[in-house]
Amino acid sequence: MVRSRSPDENPAPQPAGSPRPVDPRRLRADDLRYLLAVSRTGRLVTAADALGVDHTTVSRRIAALEKRLGLRLIERGAEGWTLTDIGRVVSENARAIEEAIDRVVDTVAGQDSPSLHGTVRVSAPDGFGTAFATPALVRVRRRHPRLQAELITATRQLALRPSGFDLALVIGVPSTSRLVTEHLTDYTLGLYASEEYLTRYGRPETVADLREHPLVFYIESMLQVGDLDIERHLPGMTPAFSSTNVFAQLEATRQGAGIGVLPAFLTQRTRLRRLLADEIDIRLPITLAVRREAVTHPAVRALWTALRQEVTERVAELLPG
Repeated sequence: MVRSRSPDENPAPQPAGSPRPVDPRRLRADDLRYLLAVSRTGRLVTAADALGVDHTTVSRRIAALEKRLGLRLIERGAEGWTLTDIGRVVSENARAIEEAIDRVVDTVAGQDSPSLHGTVRVSAPDGFGTAFATPALVRVRRRHPRLQAELITATRQLALRPSGFDLALVIGVPSTSRLVTEHLTDYTLGLYASEEYLTRYGRPETVADLREHPLVFYIESMLQVGDLDIERHLPGMTPAFSSTNVFAQLEATRQGAGIGVLPAFLTQRTRLRRLLADEIDIRLPITLAVRREAVTHPAVRALWTALRQEVTERVAELLPG
């Protein structure tokens, strides 16, 4: 009885072995496109959707490529499929083939300037991803309508073997040599409360007064970003209303659940009042991180530029005052 593979089951293991001669006539250049798709998405099913095939085709084509090369190119990770060290090198070199195909398509279509194709996937924290990455993605897509843009929002650290994204925006500085990183911007968090809350419970005049008020912030036990640890900024205090989603924190603060520790850029269009601004002004870095094999990808470079422009034009929202 033949057992069918699950959508994200690993292709049949191929021997790692020592390097051996490979006959280039036996290689199918199109197989490299399947490897590139998996490197960007970290999922066989998602890669299949991007390529317009089913997941078994992706699995089969990568297995065939591994067999011809005699090397393992992808391996199972905690959050999907990741490239092996040799897989990253193969994938990086394969991008030239993909870009050449795109240029041929543009030439046939009669386009004077090259357009971006394919899918670019971005990972970012909820708030920053919505407020800054989204406009940057829209800006790029407006110029390149054939590009597919995907935004994954989650406030978390990057895995040691990052996968499933082309470009990531993270709070703090990721500690992995597998990424090319750039400090994109700093942003400010402060204390905020609604006018109704302050009228009912009074305004804290000192940091010590905060102990008499409920705080709104992240769930400490589920927080994966050390830079957001409340103990670092307000020692001895525990949030009374917690959420993994910063927009839930913002809404809870607006509804009078307590005093929120919120990014200033999310409060710009609200009626929330800033409290103890001189005493509590938390500044954190946003790092832009790109997987090494994605650095030269035109869509990634275009988005990188758009993100720089977005934060430059709106720095007053990130660092008010």
